Amino acid sequence: MSAVKEQLVSPRVRQASPRGASSQRPARRARGASRSGAWSERWSAAAPWVGKALLAVVAGVLLFMAYRAATSASIFQLARVDVEGVARTSPDEVQAVVRSVVGRGGVWRADIWSIKREIEKLPWVREAVVSRVLPSAVRVRVRERTPFAVARTSSGRFVWVDEEGVLLGPFAPTDEMPPFLVRGLDEAPTEAAHRSNRERLARYREMLDEWRARGLAERVSEVNLEDLRDVRAQLAGEDARIEVRLGGRDFGARLERALKALTEMRQAGREVISVDATQDRRIVVALASGARLPNDGPQERGRAGRGASETKRKASDGRREG
Repeated sequence: MSAVKEQLVSPRVRQASPRGASSQRPARRARGASRSGAWSERWSAAAPWVGKALLAVVAGVLLFMAYRAATSASIFQLARVDVEGVARTSPDEVQAVVRSVVGRGGVWRADIWSIKREIEKLPWVREAVVSRVLPSAVRVRVRERTPFAVARTSSGRFVWVDEEGVLLGPFAPTDEMPPFLVRGLDEAPTEAAHRSNRERLARYREMLDEWRARGLAERVSEVNLEDLRDVRAQLAGEDARIEVRLGGRDFGARLERALKALTEMRQAGREVISVDATQDRRIVVALASGARLPNDGPQERGRAGRGASETKRKASDGRREG
């Protein structure tokens, strides 16, 4: 019986304990234990930093919510708009722009640059400086454009224009009228139109200076600057129906010669409808009869005629004496 038991037991022991098994299994447990321990050590080291990051995110969210709540509070709602430096610009217009931009967001959250851009779109405003006056006010300091000339628009309205060619507000009856009006400006609200108008206003300045120096500014009621190579002046007073073509330069000298020729024609009893002074040495006068006369006015032609008659008379006398 004991031999049988030994035969039954001993194989079980050999199968349960193959060679090398007792040394391999403990090694696996040791490596797994070392890995879990390393992760535990790393987590223990990183946990404080993760906690701090979460606390920072939570604090940031809370601060943002507190900021939104504070800036939206009634204490920051717009209550007053202070406007300085306006003469022709309506303070009500400026205040309306500020209120529309600020809206319900309050003074603290107002977009100052947007307010500035919108105010500078007003016709008379050249530059605007906008600042907050906490808790509930906005201050606007305006530098206005300087009116330079009065332009007649395509619709017949009279409006002020500055030297940069920007069309401003309407001409008021109480305003002082410049010596003469301007026509032919580009009325499109574009930068290209402003550039072309600046060139036209530079020519207007040139005419104004030359004609004032020669005492001729009051003889003109309006200039047409649509084509700067063919500038035309409408005369004033009793010559209001007469147009003078001046070309693109020498406006003072050409107008002076045109007026001299016009005076000679009037003394000769001729009715003039236009004068072409675009050529330096020649003036052509158009008459109501349809005739066009060169620049040697009636006095010069009269003197030339008298000289020819005198020559003929002396020649005839000489023949008679011979």
